[in-house]
Parts: sequence; structure tokens; C-alpha cells
Amino acid sequence: MRTLISTAFVSLDGVVEAPGGEPGYRNSGWTFKDVEFLPEAYEIKVREQEEAGAMMLGRVSYQAFSAVWPDMADFARYRILPKYVVSTTLTDADLVDNWGETTVLRTLDEVAALKETDGGPIIIHGSAALTRDLSDAGLIDRYHLLVFPLLLGAGKRLFSTTDKDTQHLKLVEHEVYPNGLQKQVFDVVR
Repeated sequence: MRTLISTAFVSLDGVVEAPGGEPGYRNSGWTFKDVEFLPEAYEIKVREQEEAGAMMLGRVSYQAFSAVWPDMADFARYRILPKYVVSTTLTDADLVDNWGETTVLRTLDEVAALKETDGGPIIIHGSAALTRDLSDAGLIDRYHLLVFPLLLGAGKRLFSTTDKDTQHLKLVEHEVYPNGLQKQVFDVVR
């Protein structure tokens, strides 16, 4: 069984919207303009690329990342990984041809079936709505969070507000950096 990992830059109040500077959000670019950059805090991002067996994205994140990541040296390993886009509207014609093998999944049942296959971990970048849906369905196995010492108020949230049973997490790795950034890695307890 494959491990499904959600990785996110998240503010202390749970916002994940526009961390890299995407337009249209009041606090766009909050990860880079508001907190001192310390390379050691981002070690987990390098490790994710090395350990991932595939990448999963929602439609919106796929369309944003596929426009820039294929040509970025920082994300070279992701070029060769299989990608899965969970969308009910994206067609094969919407897929870019310079970013490796990409498969469109239509349902959470297809995601659950993919998890049953052989292969390395599947890493989810961005994709806030998808992450919330997968979490609510009990499909996420691990969270890699870089928590920024910021309160952003409004914005897309990582975790859903669905009324559901308590989901327990086990902290398996953590570190606090001098700039206030915290790395938190949690396994979902089943």
C-alpha cells in the first residue's frame, strides 16, 4: 500500500492560500516576504522529491504548477515522476506534454485504488480543496507541514470544517528554526 502525503506551507491559523506569490490574494507571497529565509528549514522539500514515487494534484494546482515547474531546476525530479490529477473537469487535452506521464483520476475511489498499488509515496502539493476531501475520506496517511509564525486571517484553509469524528495524529518529526518556522510531520493514526 502506498503512503499518501500532504505537504504544505501553512500559517499558524491554517491558511495555505498563495504562499508563493500567486495573484488575487491579499497576503500573496507570505512565505518569502514575511519570514526570514533559512535554507535548513526547507530540507524536507528536498527529501520529498527524493522519496516520492508519484505526485498528486487537484486541477487548480496542476494548472498553476504545470505552467512553471517543468522548467524549474529546483523541481527537476518531479519532471520524471508519474503525476495524478484529481478532477472531474480536466481532460487529457488540458495536460501539458513537457512534464512526464500524467493520469487524470475522477473520484476519490480511484485515489483509494491507486493507494493499493505498488510504488513509493504519493506527495500532494498545494491542492487545498483536494487535501480537505482526501482527509475527510480518510485517505491521507501523513502530513508534512512547514508552519509559519503568521496569522493571515482569511484565505483557503488546509483542514476542512466538516463535522466529523476526531482524527488522531502522531508527531513523528519536528524541528523549530530561529526564524520561528516549525517543521511538523504527522502520521494519521488509524
